[in-house]
Amino acid sequence: MTLPALAYGFQAEVPVAYDAAVALVKEALAAKGFGVLTEIDVRATMKKKLDVEFRPYVILGACNPPIAHQALTAERAIGLLLPCNVVVHAADTEGRSVVAVLDPVAQLGIAGRDDIRPLAEQVRALLRGVLEDVERRAAPALAEAKGN
Repeated sequence: MTLPALAYGFQAEVPVAYDAAVALVKEALAAKGFGVLTEIDVRATMKKKLDVEFRPYVILGACNPPIAHQALTAERAIGLLLPCNVVVHAADTEGRSVVAVLDPVAQLGIAGRDDIRPLAEQVRALLRGVLEDVERRAAPALAEAKGN
């Protein structure tokens, strides 16, 4: 399914259930040198704080330590714009999930630092690679579901 373009990130719908999608995303992040610093279970938070039901939804705070170190060395306050958020949530169609990654060029662009842009572009390429890896690894699940 084609999802609307985001001005602040990239997203794709994949043919795997939520829990499998979260696992795929974490594996793809690790393969690209990212660690997950934070994991926010939005569904549980909405239930606890507002007593409302919400779709399975997680926000992962991803960090690539060598690149983060370079950015923080260039400007200590850049930590206000870190880590990079990656979202996984259950799609409207059962058995499918949406994966979205932040565009670090858009996010770090607000710093107005031309010297940080190459770092943001490097992270953008890595995060797009994460999304592409998840799509590629989810594709066999789609073929299997169709009986191929």
